[in-house]
Amino acid sequence: MPLLEPDPDILRPTSRPAAPAPDRVRDDRSPGTPEPLRGDLVALLGEDKVLTGVSDLVRYASDASPYRFMPQVVVVAEDLDDISAVLSYARGKGREVVFRAAGTSLNGQAQGEDILVDVRQHWAGVQVLDEGARVRVGPGTTVVRVNAALARHGRVLGPDPASAIACTVGGVVANNASGMTAGTTRNSYRTVASLTFVLPSGTVVDTADPGADAALAHAEPALCEGLLALKAEIEADPELVARIRAKYEIKNTNGYRLDAFLDGATPVQIMRGLMVGSEGTFGFISDIVFDTLPLDRRITTALLFFPSLTAAAAAVPVFNAAGALAVELMDGNTLRASVSVQGVPSDWADLPRSTAALLVEFRAADLAGQEAYEEAAQASMSRLDLVAPVASVTNAFTRDTRTISGYWKARKAFVTAVGGSRPSGTTLITEDFAVPPSRLADACEALIELQTRHGFDAAVAGHAAHGNLHFLLAFDAGRPEDVDRYAAFMDEFCRLTVERFDGSLKAEHATGRNIAPFLELEWGPTATALMWRIKELIDPDGVLAPRIVLDRDPRAHLRGLKTIPRIELIADPCIECGFCEPTCPSQDVTTTPRQRIVLRREMMRQPAGSDVEEELLDAYGYDAVDTCAGDSTCKLACPVGIDTGAMMKDFRHARHSPREERVAAFTAKNFKAVEASARLAVAAADRVSDRLLTAVTRTARKAVRPDLVPEWLPVVPGAAPRGLPRTARADATAVYYPACVNRIFGGPEGREGPSLPEAVVAVSARAGKPVWIPDDVSGTCCATIWHSKGYDSGNAVMANRIVEAAWAWTNGGRLPLVVDASSCTLGIAHEVVPYLTPENKRLHQELTVVDSIVWAAEELLPGLTVHRTIDSAVLHPTCSMRHLGDEEQLRAVAEVCADEVVVPDDAGCCAFAGDRGMLHKELTESATRKEAAAVTSRHFDAHLSANRMCEVGMDHATGRSYYSVLLELERATRPEGS
Repeated sequence: MPLLEPDPDILRPTSRPAAPAPDRVRDDRSPGTPEPLRGDLVALLGEDKVLTGVSDLVRYASDASPYRFMPQVVVVAEDLDDISAVLSYARGKGREVVFRAAGTSLNGQAQGEDILVDVRQHWAGVQVLDEGARVRVGPGTTVVRVNAALARHGRVLGPDPASAIACTVGGVVANNASGMTAGTTRNSYRTVASLTFVLPSGTVVDTADPGADAALAHAEPALCEGLLALKAEIEADPELVARIRAKYEIKNTNGYRLDAFLDGATPVQIMRGLMVGSEGTFGFISDIVFDTLPLDRRITTALLFFPSLTAAAAAVPVFNAAGALAVELMDGNTLRASVSVQGVPSDWADLPRSTAALLVEFRAADLAGQEAYEEAAQASMSRLDLVAPVASVTNAFTRDTRTISGYWKARKAFVTAVGGSRPSGTTLITEDFAVPPSRLADACEALIELQTRHGFDAAVAGHAAHGNLHFLLAFDAGRPEDVDRYAAFMDEFCRLTVERFDGSLKAEHATGRNIAPFLELEWGPTATALMWRIKELIDPDGVLAPRIVLDRDPRAHLRGLKTIPRIELIADPCIECGFCEPTCPSQDVTTTPRQRIVLRREMMRQPAGSDVEEELLDAYGYDAVDTCAGDSTCKLACPVGIDTGAMMKDFRHARHSPREERVAAFTAKNFKAVEASARLAVAAADRVSDRLLTAVTRTARKAVRPDLVPEWLPVVPGAAPRGLPRTARADATAVYYPACVNRIFGGPEGREGPSLPEAVVAVSARAGKPVWIPDDVSGTCCATIWHSKGYDSGNAVMANRIVEAAWAWTNGGRLPLVVDASSCTLGIAHEVVPYLTPENKRLHQELTVVDSIVWAAEELLPGLTVHRTIDSAVLHPTCSMRHLGDEEQLRAVAEVCADEVVVPDDAGCCAFAGDRGMLHKELTESATRKEAAAVTSRHFDAHLSANRMCEVGMDHATGRSYYSVLLELERATRPEGS
C-alpha cells in the first residue's frame, strides 16, 4: 500500500437520515454482478466492456426521471457485433436488455433491472451529406454537436429539445422528442430519412438499402407477414384509421406510432416509422440519417408578461396566426425560480405569483421576411392584455443575440431551475401533455386547479404554440402518504386530459414508466391491444425494455420511485438531469458529475457501515475524487450552477492529513525557493532520458501515492529562461504578471523566437501600450496549485499574498493586472476571493484583472500592424476561458495571425488541470480523444492556445506542438528584418 494512501473512511457521511431509505441498495447486492452473468458476459465481450462493481451499477441506476432501478450488469458496447452478441445471449438465457445513451429521459426509459447497455461512449459521429441537406448521425451524438456541424451549411435538425446540450440523437429518435419549434411537422417521425437498426433477433436493417425489404423477408418472414397483416387490419377499420389520424394532429408520443402502418407501404417502411418513438422496445438504432431544415438566421424575439397564466395562454393563437415559430409559456413559479440561472434578472423573484410570460420568436431567411414578421407581431400586440414587466426587462421585440440567448437560457432551464428550488429531500416528477392549441387556456386553468387541490405548487411551462404543457411535482417518495397523494393526482389528471380535452398524455417525453398504466385510457382497448400485438410480433421473447411502454399493472408508475436524501449543500439541488455530463473530462474514464452525486446519495441511503457503503467508499476515492479534473465546466453546463468540481476539492481537503496540510502551507510560504528549485529540476531533466524519469516517477507514485506524485511525460517542456524581460514602471499602461507556470516552463521544444513574457512585452510596446513586470513576482502565484488539490491553508497563504502584491503593483488598482495564463487569470480574479481576509477582499474589489488574450484583443490589436500570416491554425480554448467568457477574444487574436482559424467541434477541457494530467494521464487521454482526432485529421500550420499546461496536455494528446497565440501574434506583427 502506498505510504500516504488516504483512508476511505474519511469520505463516510457524518450525518444521515435517522432510518435507512426504503429504496436503498441491499447488502446482498454489494458483490456486484452475480455469477454466472458476470463470467458469461466477460467471456463473450471481454472484461473491459463489462462493468460489474456495485459502484458501477449504482451510478447507472439513476437518470433524469423520478425512478431508480439498479441493473445486474452494465455493458459498454463498442459496435454492432457487441449489440448482437448481447441480444443473442439475452434471448438464450431469458434475460432482459435496456439501452441507455445520455440518460436524460424523464420517465425511466434509460433504466433496466437486468442487462443495461451503454450506447453513448462509442456511438458518436456526424457526417454531413449533400452540402447539409442531410446528415448521418451516430446515436450517441448530442443534438447540439450535430447542429454545430450543420450550422456551417446553414442547416439545422428539426427536433430541438431543451436538453439539446446533453441528450443524444438516439434517445431523441427513440422517444420522438421534439422541443420548442418542432411541433408535429419537424419532429423525428417527419424528418428521419432512414435508419439502421438491430432487431431483438439480431437482424440488422438499413432502411435506405434498396434491397432492405427482400433481405428482411428472407431473414424474418414471419415478421414481414405479421406487419402486413396488421396494416390490412387497421386499414379495414375506418373508425380506427380516423382515430389514429386525429391523435397525431397534436403532439403525441404516448404508445407506438400506429400511423406507421398507414404511412408505410412495405414492412421496412412500417418498421422505420415504428422505431421512432419505440423507446428501445423494438430494437437498437445504430445509425440515423436526417433530412435537415434551413437555419433561418434572422431572428426576432420578445418576452411578454401577462397578468395570469390563462391570459398568456389565450394570446398564443394571436402569435401563431402571425407566423411565430416558437411561442413558449412560463408561469410565475417558473419565472421566479429562474433567477437561479446565471444572467436572469434577480427582480424576477419579486414578480406576482399570478404573472405569466410568453417567449415569442420569429425566424426568417432574409431581412424582408424578418421585417414582415415584426410588423405582424407589433400589430398583434395591440390586442393583448399585457402588464408592465419588472424594470430590467423589456417587452419589446429585439434582434439582439445576447438578449435572445438570455431569454432562451431561462426557458430551457425550466426543469432544472424549478427542480433545483424544490424542497430538499423531495423527488421531482416532470410531466408533459398536449391539448388542441385552441383549448390551451382552459387546460392551464384546469391544471392549476387540480394541482392546488392535491396540494402541489403549480410550476407550468411549455410549447404553447403546439398546445404542449409541462408541469412539475415535488414530493417525498419515502413517505407513503405523499406517494398516495401523487397517485390520486395522476389518476385525476389523466382522466381530465383524455375525457375533457381529448389530449395526449405524453406530448414529447414518450410513454415511459409513468404513463404506461394509462395508455389504454387514452387509446382505448382496440388500439392498445394492437400495440401489445406489435410488441409480441417484433420482440416475441420479451427481451427489450419490458414495462417501459406497455404494463398491465395499474400501479406500475408508483414502483421504483427514488428517494432524494440530502447531501452536501453545494450539490443538494441536483435533480440528476445529466446536463453536466457531456462537458465532463472524466465521463469515459470513471464517473460524471451526476454520477458523483448519485453515488453520494446512495451512501446517504445506507445504514452506517453497511457492506454496500463500504464498497462505494472504497471506489469513490479514485472514481470520483481523484479523477475529477476540477475544471468546474459542470457548473457552466448546469442551469442552476452546481459545481461538482468544488465538492470534489472539498473531499480532497478532507482526505489530507494535518501533516500534508502543514507541508502545503510551508510550500506556499516558501514558494520563491520552491519555484527556483522547480525550474532547476526542469532544466536538469532536459539532460536526463525520458525513460529514466518515467521509471523514477512511476516508482515514487507506487511508494507514496499516485494522486500526489506526478508521472513524467515526454512532452513536458524544458525550463524557462532564467530571468524575465526588463521593463520600466514609468509610462506603463498595465502591470504584466507572468504566471509561475511561465516562469518555470519554457515554450515548445525546437520553436525559435522569444519566450512568452518577452512576446507579451514586445507586442504591448509595438501597440503603444507598454507593460511593467514587477521585480518581485518570483514567489507569488495565483493559488490555483493549492486550490485544485484542496489544500486550504496553502491556498489562503498564497491567495492573500498575491492580492496584497497585486494591489501594490497596480498602485491600488489604478492599472490593470494583465495575466498570461487563463487559469491564473480565473484564479486571481475569482477563485482566491473566499480565502481572503476581510481587508484583502476590500483590496481585491479595487483590482482589474485582465487575461492577456483579452488585453491583446481589445487593447493591442488596434495599434498593431500585421506583416505576415500563416495559412491555418487550430485553437484549443481552455476551460478557464469558458469561465471567463474569453473564447471570442482568443479567436479574434488568432484570426489576425492566420488566414483560416478552426476550433474543433469537440474541443473541451483537456483535463491536464495543472498537473492532474500527470497524476492521472488516463484522464487527459480520454478527455481529449475526440478533439485530438479532429486535430490530427489534417495539417495545421499552428496549434494555439492560452495556457501552458493545457498546451502540454494537448501536446500529449495530439503529438503536435501547441503554444500561446500571443507568440504567434508577436511573430505576425514583428517588423520586417527584425
